[in-house]
Amino acid sequence: MSQIACPRTEPTHQRLYDFAKMALIRIFAHPYATVCDLYCGGGADADKWDEAQIGHYIGIDASSSGINQIREAWESQRKAYSTEFFEFDPCTENIEKHLLEKTNTADFVCCLQHLQLCFENEEKARRLLHNVSSLLKPGGYFFGITPDSSTIWAKYQKNVEAYHNKSSSMKPNIVPNCIRTENYMITFEVEEEKFPLFGKKYQLKFANDVSAETHCLVHFPSFIRLAREAGLEYVEIQNLTEFYDDNRAQFAGLLMKYVPNLLDPRGRLLPRSFDALGLYTTFIFQKSDPDITPPITTPLMQDAIYNHDEGTSWRDDEINVPVVVIEPALGLGKISEQKGILGPGPADLRFPEAL
Repeated sequence: MSQIACPRTEPTHQRLYDFAKMALIRIFAHPYATVCDLYCGGGADADKWDEAQIGHYIGIDASSSGINQIREAWESQRKAYSTEFFEFDPCTENIEKHLLEKTNTADFVCCLQHLQLCFENEEKARRLLHNVSSLLKPGGYFFGITPDSSTIWAKYQKNVEAYHNKSSSMKPNIVPNCIRTENYMITFEVEEEKFPLFGKKYQLKFANDVSAETHCLVHFPSFIRLAREAGLEYVEIQNLTEFYDDNRAQFAGLLMKYVPNLLDPRGRLLPRSFDALGLYTTFIFQKSDPDITPPITTPLMQDAIYNHDEGTSWRDDEINVPVVVIEPALGLGKISEQKGILGPGPADLRFPEAL
């Protein structure tokens, strides 16, 4: 097994993101699998896929420079698996026009960056999910990482409430649409009381970074609804802190290699780690397979009760949804419970019409 190289000079958030990618790949990838990586430019993970012993890699990105750079980097490494790269935007174009012969061939599709940009409007999100479904084999998985809009929105609402209720003793320069933590700063363009389903933009700037990134909040109930329309059933949306806790026995050593200052000697998360890990969430969907009996089902979210704990995570015992058992694919551990985040922020901030 190859050794993981993790430069200690990289910022904490980059190493955390790399850890999350490595963990998901270890869970889902299996020997000789066909992988499709959406928005692959700028994040060559050749060693991770090589360690997973995949058979074929399909990279898709909207940037021509990104595709050229990653193609050259991957080809120069001469890995055992074969590769193909395609330049187009999977949230605006029909994938069948570019990869007609590739439909229903991927064992899993991943989106390890930029999913949030597809939630600029409903049309883009719907197109992306239909393209994912077209690529996947029946029973195949769609997974990835995105900023956790539940955490972000809850923190934002608390800041706005504190600003409007502030006393004269508070500093007058507090900005209600800005979230500041030790690790990052998030600034919303427009103050709003309700969570828009699409197009809620914000600027994300990490500590020590010069420039900010533009993102859109991902409205999780709409994400689940549109995925269901495309034939992708919800499996899990889980804050990265909970994802780590659930898989600590397997990934404590891995996280220790990437960010050792976030764990105690027993591999448990230190208090300061929750702000850094809690910014992100993992998501998992599965393409419906008519041969699976009984069929997997998406939970009825309107029957659920959610309580929010300090804007970081949802606890398992607070989610009133049916248990779903999915038989594991090769290389995938058994997923026996519904876990994680089903909606953005507290229940009164969710839109029932999105369910």
